[in-house]
Parts: sequence; structure tokens; C-alpha cells
Amino acid sequence: MKYIALTTVLGIAYLSGCASTSAPPRELVEARAAFSRASQGPAARLALVDLHNAQGELERAERSFTEAPGSDVTRDLSYVALRRAQTVEARGDTLQADQERERAEQERAALTGQQLTQTQTALQRSQQQLQNTQQTVALTQTQLAAERQRRMEAERQAAAALESLRRVAAVREEQRGTIITLSGEVLFATGESALLPIAQQRLDQVARALIDQGARHLVVEGHTDSRGSPAANQQLSLARAQSVRAYLISRGIPEGQIEASGLGPSRPVAPNETAEGRANNRRVEIVVSPAAGVAR
Repeated sequence: MKYIALTTVLGIAYLSGCASTSAPPRELVEARAAFSRASQGPAARLALVDLHNAQGELERAERSFTEAPGSDVTRDLSYVALRRAQTVEARGDTLQADQERERAEQERAALTGQQLTQTQTALQRSQQQLQNTQQTVALTQTQLAAERQRRMEAERQAAAALESLRRVAAVREEQRGTIITLSGEVLFATGESALLPIAQQRLDQVARALIDQGARHLVVEGHTDSRGSPAANQQLSLARAQSVRAYLISRGIPEGQIEASGLGPSRPVAPNETAEGRANNRRVEIVVSPAAGVAR
């Protein structure tokens, strides 16, 4: 059983390495090591069902690493596999300690004098080891519960941040990330790049939502309609994007995590032949990268 379990997990790790050039996350590396220890320890004899379940968790983590090496899901599954392997390892130690205690108690009846004293000393040592193992198991269970609670709270905060954004701006998902669209009509006066007072109120709410959901990289894109010269529109769109970037930085977004880009009239979302279409094209978009975007 030891050989089969160890061969299985090493095989999965090898296949994962063939499927992806990305380095495995720390949690997955530790999960592999913990399962290897468990499969070669007392658990291989005394906790086969638990060891099998731990192997299943590790296989799920390996499959996730093969399919999505850098994803949060891979890290979460690896963390669960790590804790499961540690738990079964501890259980194997516990069961072995129980067996040793029972054997010692049986032998104690046949011993006298010095032999009895030596046996009692060994029994006390086993009991201390058992207590330490039980404490380790209890700590692992507490850590698992805390991790689940942390994940649930993070999901709740991300959902609340997304709902807050939708109250003040249009939000959509694209391959390049989450796109937050703010109308240029409420941000700037015609032909200007200075923020209007109402724009600052909107951007205050946007900044709070972005901070709450932990966005790590943002690009502010300025867009214009097609009226006027392309050069002037390009310059105006960049100046507006820079104004929004500066304001978000003043509200707590780290300067190194946000860029500004002026795209002029190059990416219209509506025809420029109508007043409504031109108004829709005059906008600022905040692109939140997929690695740290608003919850989907």
C-alpha cells in the first residue's frame, strides 16, 4: 500500500510537471511531501480509508494545477490536500500510539520490579506523544475552519464591492478583465480634463469598492468621440485618464498599481453620427486585471 500510494502521487506530480511549466504553489509542494510521509508511516497500515481520501484530495489539487497552475482554486485545493495529509499522518501516529499503549498494558501484567518501572516510563512517553498528536490534530482542524471562514468572508466582501460598483457605474466582464465604465458627461465639462464635483463623489465610491475587493492592477483608459482632430482627442483622453488616476491614488489606490492610457476616438462603443452615440463614446473605463479583478 505504501508503494502504490507513493507511486500514485509521484506519477501525478510528474504529469503535472509535463503539462505546465509553472512552478507548483508552495501549498502543493508541501501537500506532496506530507502525503509521502503519511503513506510511508503508520497511516499506511492503520488508516487506509483516511489515506485514500487524502490521496483523492491531492489528486484533485494536481488536476487543478495541470489545468490552471496559478489559480486561487489550485492554491485552495492544495491547502486542503496539505491539511488532509497532515491529519491522516497524525491519525496514523495516534492509532500506533494506542496500539503501543495497549501492548504495553498487556505486558505490564507479566512484569515485576525494574521491568515494570521501565514499562511505565515507556508508557508515559507514549501517552505524552499521543497528547502532542491530539493537540496537532485539534490545531489542524481549527486552522481548516479558520481558512473556510476567511474564504467565505473574502467572497462576501468581493460580492459587496461588485454591488457597490454597479450602483455608480456600468460593470461588464471581458477577456482582459473587469471593465468599469464612467460616462464622461458626469466626470468632466466639455473639452476639459478637470474633474467635476459630482465626479469626485462617484470616484470616491469606486475607490472604496476597489480597495475592498483587493484590486492589484488597474488601467484607466480615456475615450472621446470623433469630433475634432485626432491629435487633440488623443491628448484630451490621456489628460482625463490621468486626472482619474491621480484622484484614485489620492483616495488610497497605490500609485504603482494603476496606469493611465489615452485612446482618443479609436474604440467607439456607439456610432458617432448621433448625439447619443457621441455621448456614449465620451467615457472613462477602469480595467481591473483578471488576476485580481472584481468577483465574477
